[in-house]
Amino acid sequence: MPDTCPDKTTERDRPLTVHELNEILLVCSLVLLFAVTAVRLSSRSGLPSLLVYLGIGVLMGQDGIGNIDFNNAELTQVIGYAALVVILAEGGLGTKWREIKPALPAAVMLSLAGVAVSVGVTAAGAHYLVGLEWRPALIIGAVVSSTDAAAVFSVLRKVPLPSRITGILEAESGFNDAPVVILVVAFSHSGPIEHWYTLLGEITLELAIGAAIGLAVGWLGAYGLRHVALPASGLYPIAVMAIAVTAYAAGALAHGSGFLAVYLASVILGNARLPHFPATRGFAEGLGWIAQIGMFVLLGLLVTPHDMADDIWPALVIGLVLTMIARPVEVMLSLLPFRMPWQEKALISWAGLRGAVPIILATIPMVGGVEDSTRIFNIVFVLVVVYTLIQGPTLPWVARRLGLGTRDAASDLGIESAPLERLRGHLLSVAVPESSRMHGVEIGELRLPAGAAVTLVVRDGSSFVPTPTTMLRHGDELLVVATDPVRDAAERRLRAVGRGGKLAGWLGTDGGDSKDPGGR
Repeated sequence: MPDTCPDKTTERDRPLTVHELNEILLVCSLVLLFAVTAVRLSSRSGLPSLLVYLGIGVLMGQDGIGNIDFNNAELTQVIGYAALVVILAEGGLGTKWREIKPALPAAVMLSLAGVAVSVGVTAAGAHYLVGLEWRPALIIGAVVSSTDAAAVFSVLRKVPLPSRITGILEAESGFNDAPVVILVVAFSHSGPIEHWYTLLGEITLELAIGAAIGLAVGWLGAYGLRHVALPASGLYPIAVMAIAVTAYAAGALAHGSGFLAVYLASVILGNARLPHFPATRGFAEGLGWIAQIGMFVLLGLLVTPHDMADDIWPALVIGLVLTMIARPVEVMLSLLPFRMPWQEKALISWAGLRGAVPIILATIPMVGGVEDSTRIFNIVFVLVVVYTLIQGPTLPWVARRLGLGTRDAASDLGIESAPLERLRGHLLSVAVPESSRMHGVEIGELRLPAGAAVTLVVRDGSSFVPTPTTMLRHGDELLVVATDPVRDAAERRLRAVGRGGKLAGWLGTDGGDSKDPGGR
C-alpha cells in the first residue's frame, strides 16, 4: 500500500539545496564586497566601521530593502562569540608587549575595579532616571561597561597619542570583556544573587583559570612553532590561529574565562618572533575583518527599528549617564594610584568606545528568557550607535584640545619583514651541500647579475651579512634578494656556480638543469 501520509518534514528541517547555496554565496559575497568598499568611507569620516556594517544589516532586515525576517537571538549569540574570539585573537597578535607592559597595572584596575564602578553608576541611573527594575538595570549597566577592542583600535590608530594612553586603552579593551561577560551571565541567571562576595569569588576564579590557561597555551604554542619546522609557510598562520582558538576553548571548558585566555595566548604568540609572522599577521587581520563584517551584519539583521521608538529616550539618558558620569568616575577612581595628568584621564574617559561586544552581550538575556530582554537589546543597540557616532569622530578633536594629539605628529612606520611581493622582488634560499662546488667561492666571485645580491649567510646556527670577500663553505645557507627582471638569471647563475665553481660560464657550465642552486 503506498504511503499516503503527508510529508512531515518542515521547511526548516529540509536540507539545503545547491540552488539555495548558490544564492547564499552570491548574497554573502556581495555583502562582503560592499562592506570592504565601505571601509574607505568609514576611514575618511573617522567613524568606526561597525556602524557601516550595522547599517548594512538593518537595510537587509525586515524594515529595510532586503525584507529578511531574522529573529534568532541564539544563533546570533553563538556566531557573535565565535567572531569575538577571532577579533580578540587578532587584537592580541597585534599588541606590542613593550607598549602595554608599562600600562598593565592601570589597565587591570580599569578592567576590574573600574568595571564595577561603571556597572553600579550606570545601573543606578537606569533605575532612578528611566524607571527600570534593578535586574534589567544591572544587566544594561554590565553590558555597556565593556569597551570594544575593534571600535577603539579603528579610531585610536588614526590619532597620534602618547604611548602610555594607547597602551592603557588597548590593554583595557582586551581585558575587560572577560569580567563583563561573567557579570552579564550572572545577572541574567534566573535565580537571585545571594551574596556579592560569592559573585566576586566566582569572577576571580574564572579570570585566574582563564589567565593560567591562556599563558600556558600561548607559551607552549610559541615554543612548538619556533622549534618545529612546518613543511609550508602557509601552515604557520593556520597553526597560530588554531592555538589561539584552543586557548579559548580550553579556558571555557575548564570553567574559566575563554576570552581572557585567547587574548593572553595571542599576545604571547604575537611577541614571540615566530617564523613567517608578517604572513600570520595579515591572515589574522583578514579573518578579523570577516568576523567583524559577519557579526555586525547579523546584529543589524536582528534589530527591528520600528520597535525601538519607545526605547530611544531611555537609551539616550542611560548613555549620557554612562558617558558623562560613570566612565569619568570609573577612570578617576581606578587611576588614583597612578600619577597621570587630568588631561590624560579625560581623554581615556572619552575614548571608552562601545561597539559589537555590548550588542552581543545584550543577546544573553534574550537567550536566557529574561523579562524585558527585547527592550534591553533595543536600548543597548541605540546607545551604542548614537554615542559611537558622537565619540568616534570627535576623539581626534578632543585629543588636540587637551594637548595630547597634533595634526603634524609623526606617525608609526609600517614595517614588514619582507614585503617582496609589493616591491616586485624575490627572496631565494640557497643551500651549499657537500657536493656543491660553491665551496671556496667568494661572494664577489658569484658574479650575480645587477639587481641581485646575497644579503645574508647562515653558518653553524648563526647568521651574518656577508662582504664581497666572504668565502662560502659547505653547509652554508644563503638568502639572495633579486628584482623581478633578473630573478631567473640569478637562479641560473647560482646553479652554474654550484655545478662548475667560480669559473662556470667560462668553462661552458651553465645552470640549465633542474637541480637546486646549491648543486644538489
